[in-house]
Amino acid sequence: MILDINFLLRVGAALLTAGILSFLATPLVKHLAQRVGAMDVPKDNRRMHNHPIPRMGGLAIFLGFLLSTLFFCRELDQGLKSILLGSIVIVILGVFDDRNALGAKLKLVVQLIAAAIVVFYGDLRIDRLTNPFGSSLYSYWDFGILSYPITIIWIVAITNAVNFIDGLDGLACGVSCISSLNLLVIALLVSDAEVSILMAALTGACLGFVPYNFNPAKIFMGDTGSTFLGFMLATISIQGLFKAYTAISFIVPFLLLGLPIFDICFAVIRRVASGRSPMEADRGHFHHRLIDMGFSQKQSVAIAYVLTGILGLAAVLLTVSGAMKTLIMLGAILVVGAIGIRIIMGGAPRAKFWHHVKHGGPDPRQEAAQPEAAAKDAPQKQEENHEEA
Repeated sequence: MILDINFLLRVGAALLTAGILSFLATPLVKHLAQRVGAMDVPKDNRRMHNHPIPRMGGLAIFLGFLLSTLFFCRELDQGLKSILLGSIVIVILGVFDDRNALGAKLKLVVQLIAAAIVVFYGDLRIDRLTNPFGSSLYSYWDFGILSYPITIIWIVAITNAVNFIDGLDGLACGVSCISSLNLLVIALLVSDAEVSILMAALTGACLGFVPYNFNPAKIFMGDTGSTFLGFMLATISIQGLFKAYTAISFIVPFLLLGLPIFDICFAVIRRVASGRSPMEADRGHFHHRLIDMGFSQKQSVAIAYVLTGILGLAAVLLTVSGAMKTLIMLGAILVVGAIGIRIIMGGAPRAKFWHHVKHGGPDPRQEAAQPEAAAKDAPQKQEENHEEA
């Protein structure tokens, strides 16, 4: 573990600086969004706010992160330079999408380009996975040439996974902040200076924006923020978990990003099972289930924070534990998995489970029995981002 007090102070300063910059930049970005017409106008039943709200707030998160990183990170290797370059591409895409609602295919192509920058220019790849069970015969699995498509798929998938959960005020930003904080702790534990600075800056930038994004939100971070956060978490997990720390099981990044991964996987299964395109937006995400079960928006966000915190703690313990690591891993997955399945079922009997899977929502008969649940406390919902890409 990094014990140098000067470095720890630099990490703390990077976090604090990013937080202050993000906090101060948010009102300016809000004004800019209003000037250029980057507004989220409620137009379907997936949105619960009743008046236009500025989006593009992710630009403030990006500015706080970037300026803090450039000031406190003394040396950027080729991999980290490629991550920053790719993140700029993602943010530019997000700004245009928040303003003009770009098409799904165009967004996917640009995301693939950003991922390719990291893979080919930065030479960051998921080239092997550590065996979580520590077999002496197979201590790791080598992907060979398949590492290129696997890494690109990972980056694009996590980028969109965070975008998918950006459906309630403060949800995606808070979940990303918790994941970043846990990744920061792991980086400190394994003495990775560069990743520590980046994660401190990312955590601070999220903390600076969250006060404006809590219910009732004054500004949404939009695709600018959600795709940027997803891209950063995906790429830094390659730099800091898959690539550098051979002692860390591959399960660690999956635990850190457990909630977004769970939500995007279930969304794809749900849509394919009902004969729809996996890119077609619906009202069946994890946070929708919580609202349909009668929780208020703040309660739903708090539940998501707790589940992310449990998985993140398991990831940290898994990094430093010895013989107990498999037990910790399985225990965390079972606990969170059981809670997630219960939420997906919406408290309904098991017989109605596949109705949820196929139709992306609760059984209409169950919904009719709770006509006031969705309107409880009149929660104001973060915009559903464009999920097509």
